[in-house]
Amino acid sequence: MILKSKICGVSDSKVLNFIVNHKHSPQFVGFIVNYPKSKRYIDIKKLKELMRIEKKNSLYVAVLVNPNHNILEEIKQMPFDYYQLYDCDPNKIRSIKKKYKKKIITAITISDTEDLNNYEKFIDTTDIYLFDSKGYENSMSFDHTLLKKLNLNQEIMIAGNIQIYDDLENLKKIAHIVDISGGLETDGLKDISKIDIFLNKIKNL
Repeated sequence: MILKSKICGVSDSKVLNFIVNHKHSPQFVGFIVNYPKSKRYIDIKKLKELMRIEKKNSLYVAVLVNPNHNILEEIKQMPFDYYQLYDCDPNKIRSIKKKYKKKIITAITISDTEDLNNYEKFIDTTDIYLFDSKGYENSMSFDHTLLKKLNLNQEIMIAGNIQIYDDLENLKKIAHIVDISGGLETDGLKDISKIDIFLNKIKNL
């Protein structure tokens, strides 16, 4: 199985241009659309500017925490391929998917095995499951080995304080896609040298 990658929390045009033009560009690039608590949050004006950058071989992901009607309407014409949804019940996800014709990454936040079982609520609504920590704007870890118990038909994406020097071979055994954000930063900003290391490492697995 090829391990795919997602670089999340991109908020700078120079960084985005580097990512999409990299010879081993990631399959997904994520943007924090409606969560101002995150230092990676982008307001609508800046988001529109970033969306003008051609995505080339990557797919653009709008990261949304329980989005309201207004934000969904504001971004509906933007070239997002996926909506990554936190804190949404299955009915709301179903409604968003139907109305906006987007593929859905459903985020399940994990601290223990009991949380893991929440995936069952979203079987008929999600295209990709994201298993993440409960840190949201903070980079926090959870026990990734919990995912070994799963046997899902959908693709599994894994996040939660992943670092560029982690053993990605182990992650490859439990997930299809690795989602990294803070691990590619220096002093709170995306670091092009770390992004380059990560993308080359993924390619060489």
